[in-house]
Amino acid sequence: MKIKFVFFLLPLIIILFVTGKTYGVSLDECEKDASANLSECVDLFSQKINDLSTQKRTLSSQIAQFDTQIKVTQLKITDAQNTIEKLEKEIGVLSFRIGYVNQSIDKLEELVKKRIVATYQQSFVSNLELVVASNDFSDLILKLQYLKQVQENDKKILASLQETRSNYANQKDERETKQAAIEENKVKLEQLKAGLDTQKAEKQAFLAVTKNDEARYQRLLAQAEAERAIVFGGGKDVFIRDVSQGETIGIIASYSTSPGCSSGAHLHFEVHKNGSVQDPNNYLQSTSVNYPKDYNFEIYGSVNPRGDLPWPINGPIQINQGFGVQRNSSFYGPAGHQGIDMDSLSSSAVKAVRSGKLYGGSIQCGGKYAGALYYAKIEHDDGLITWYLHTVPQ
Repeated sequence: MKIKFVFFLLPLIIILFVTGKTYGVSLDECEKDASANLSECVDLFSQKINDLSTQKRTLSSQIAQFDTQIKVTQLKITDAQNTIEKLEKEIGVLSFRIGYVNQSIDKLEELVKKRIVATYQQSFVSNLELVVASNDFSDLILKLQYLKQVQENDKKILASLQETRSNYANQKDERETKQAAIEENKVKLEQLKAGLDTQKAEKQAFLAVTKNDEARYQRLLAQAEAERAIVFGGGKDVFIRDVSQGETIGIIASYSTSPGCSSGAHLHFEVHKNGSVQDPNNYLQSTSVNYPKDYNFEIYGSVNPRGDLPWPINGPIQINQGFGVQRNSSFYGPAGHQGIDMDSLSSSAVKAVRSGKLYGGSIQCGGKYAGALYYAKIEHDDGLITWYLHTVPQ
């Protein structure tokens, strides 16, 4: 019987371990009203985000991630506000108690002062004087008992004063601790509010970039994934020749050349140093650039070149996206856009920004609109590599 019982319990134990933490509220209930179970709903929504991130990336799943993350942040804001409100009420109660205790200390200190005077005066009365002043033996006993009681009361008063002072100090410490907790939660609240604004802006930027169109989203996603795959060794490239600074190394690929890997003809210029991504603004020399008429700086960023290398295309130069832009993290990850997207308004030629060894290659983009993303790279001395994506090498 014991063996059968163990075998009966075993599947239940396995289920508990597999399913993990259990909640007293469902995700559907949290969707309707999460105010009564903030902590559990935050966990459930966070779990939903993780589940969505493992699914096939679609426009709707990405929007769902944005919406769920926004909900999580809003719940955390509510939790922080509730915590601050609770602490402020507790501080109010403590302040009242501290005021009352302070009054008690004043009264006890006054009483102790009086007792010190009385005790001092009593110390001059000798035992002989006490006997003489008594009417009889019974009267003497009563006076001795009274003195003993007075001394015991004095000890109690002093003990009470000491305890009250200790309580006063403890409650003051508790109030300071709660006040510090309030300040900490206020900082947290401001950070959460700023994060919420960023998340909402990222969602709006995502909708603006994708134009709420699944096909466009998949095309942009394929482009971003191919770009990251290339610079991390996923492309197939071959050595072409040694090149000098300013030498033409290829042309910007037109949209028709690789429709599945580009949202339009442009050059994605990227710089790596000893395997680490660098800000191209630190390498390209200062020059005048243009931006499209309807360019959204908040979404696509800007450039601030301050280096000494020439630009890889002829002027006039038009910027399509800056380095490190976070608004498109849905495509490029938390680090944001790792290069500068640009186009020439006069020529499609792409030039070497510095002498080195030229390589050319391509990578297949995935998705419905599959195609090849062509690129060039130049290996320079001292560990520097420059990448020229969306370029047909020559």
